[in-house]
Amino acid sequence: QAELHMHTDGVAPGARVLLVDDLLATGGTMKAGGQLIEQAGGVVAGCAFLVELGFLGGRAHLTGYDVFSLLTY
Repeated sequence: QAELHMHTDGVAPGARVLLVDDLLATGGTMKAGGQLIEQAGGVVAGCAFLVELGFLGGRAHLTGYDVFSLLTY
């Protein structure tokens, strides 16, 4: 099991947040991060990755978000 934590006052209500990670694999970490931002009242402006492992289908778990990957394998 994995956990993500964030300060409840880390995002101002209505703030636009760009989530950045080095790797998009299954999409679970970024989906959880997006849910935390939204629970805090923020808006996910997009998700950016250096590398995407396209064969794992992680992008499908991020529907509703603007997703950008520099490289896709």
